Amino acid sequence: MNNKHQSIRVGLFFILGLALAWITFESLSGGGGFKKQGYTLVAPFASLKGLKTGDDVLMAGVKIGSVKDTRLGNKRVEAVLAIDPKVQIPVDAVASVQTSSLLGSQHLAVSFGESATMLQPNAELKTLPTVDLNEVIAKLGSVGNKLEELLGTFTGGGAGGTGGGPGGLFQKLDTLVTENGPKLSETLANLQEISGKIKSGEGTLGKLINDPKLHDELLAGVSEIKLAAADARTFMSDTKGIVADVKAGKGTIGMLLYDEATADSVKVTAKNLRELSEKLNGGQGTLGKLISDDSLYVEVQGIVKKADRALEGLGDQGPITAVGVVAGALF
Repeated sequence: MNNKHQSIRVGLFFILGLALAWITFESLSGGGGFKKQGYTLVAPFASLKGLKTGDDVLMAGVKIGSVKDTRLGNKRVEAVLAIDPKVQIPVDAVASVQTSSLLGSQHLAVSFGESATMLQPNAELKTLPTVDLNEVIAKLGSVGNKLEELLGTFTGGGAGGTGGGPGGLFQKLDTLVTENGPKLSETLANLQEISGKIKSGEGTLGKLINDPKLHDELLAGVSEIKLAAADARTFMSDTKGIVADVKAGKGTIGMLLYDEATADSVKVTAKNLRELSEKLNGGQGTLGKLISDDSLYVEVQGIVKKADRALEGLGDQGPITAVGVVAGALF
């Protein structure tokens, strides 16, 4: 009887051990033994940076699958993903390797995407380059070195003692201010004096700022300048109209410049005047002889003298006799 009970106990412990081993296996494998494996997607990377088989595939923090396998491809490394069959991933979704904790564990994060077309089994999932924490730390170290060199240029304690030369930039500024302190003080005093004069209304600028009368006169002058500018614009507009009329042959000047008939008439008139002046200068005609021949002038003088003598003898003669005397004297 005791042997029978002992055999039963051994059998129960054996079954219990198998159950515990199965539960442990399912827990470590993500429960893959109790549910469907889903469909497969391939995520190519230049480097997985610590992603390994069994790591989770998350979408917005929710587990949608796991990394089934990792393998080398053609100049790349591929992560084979087992995705839950209930989850559909758009073709424009993007996967990236991200750090799950400070201990260095990784997971694969997948974005939602916006396309209505879904990825089919064994399709490739778009990926982003994996950020290497070591590269980030190295870059931070490089930035730190550059900051140290930059601070050295200000403090004079840069690497190798070359930061900004002896004394550094701050010390150079301090020396510059110390050496030029009296000049700076004098400059500030002059500026204060100038500002005081302006405030009290001294000088042209002070009067302009403080004297309202001068301000009003300045505004009036500006207004007059504006009026003059407006008149100038009006004059220019009128001038343009006159020029346009002249070009169109309107008016006397327009006819003279652009009317061929008028121009020909002017040319003929000028020619006639030139010929007339030449004849006058040559003594031709009555007017020419009157201008050029002095004999006529002499004769006229003789006649005038005779008339004077005849008029002198009129004092003792009667009217009829006087007329006869004058006629006899002249002819």
